Amino acid sequence: MRIARFSVDDEPKYGVVETDDPEGLTGTVNVLDSDPLYRPVQFTGEKLQLADVRLLAPVIPRSKVVCVGRNYAAHAAELGNDVPEQPLIFLKPNTSVIGPRDGIVYPEQTHDLNFEGELAIVIGRICRDLPKERVNEVIFGYTIANDVTARDLQKSDGQWARAKGYDTFCPLGPWITTELDASDVRVSTELNGEPKQDGRTSQFIFDIPEVLAYITSFTTLLPGDVVLTGTPAGVGPMLPGDEVSVSVEGIGTLTNKVIVRD
Repeated sequence: MRIARFSVDDEPKYGVVETDDPEGLTGTVNVLDSDPLYRPVQFTGEKLQLADVRLLAPVIPRSKVVCVGRNYAAHAAELGNDVPEQPLIFLKPNTSVIGPRDGIVYPEQTHDLNFEGELAIVIGRICRDLPKERVNEVIFGYTIANDVTARDLQKSDGQWARAKGYDTFCPLGPWITTELDASDVRVSTELNGEPKQDGRTSQFIFDIPEVLAYITSFTTLLPGDVVLTGTPAGVGPMLPGDEVSVSVEGIGTLTNKVIVRD
């Protein structure tokens, strides 16, 4: 099931998407009566064309976006970093979240803005001290993320809050896929149609059960929280006017354009 959050006349709604288009530009959406994270799926009977709606970020995290850094050995190597001995965790504020086709704002404080395509996990249940064998009980579904990073600020600041936390630095979408075996799916990124990243989740240093068990060993995850699982090798710069598309096998494609704030 593909669950989308969308708007018509600026009113956010939820629906189940039916489409063969990985970006959801064509197809239909069956409208739901409420957010399915908190109530069972119930259709209103209304059916809309995707061309007539605006897809939004499929979830606005209730409290946080939790991210795993350097979870592919090749990505750690390309930036000259060692492979971590345990998951390397950082946070993005929920104010960094935007949706499909929304603009990624290029801040004036950076001169090296990078894309990082990733698989993202959407949490469906409150969890703390989660055993690895029970992770599937708390996963609502999966979506696509771009962990936008001001690489020069990441290096100069010594910590990553600013470099990864600007408004618009966490595109999510185009929807949540609730049924996916995420243990070995392709994660790829294109910049202006040119392939840049290509990896598989089977290459994770720390797999999804390890990641969620580790995160919940020190913090509680809430319904709607999002976990970014790490990016493959091939990260690189993007400039105003560039279009970046992140694709995850079994989910679809998330596309955003880099803009300068007016």
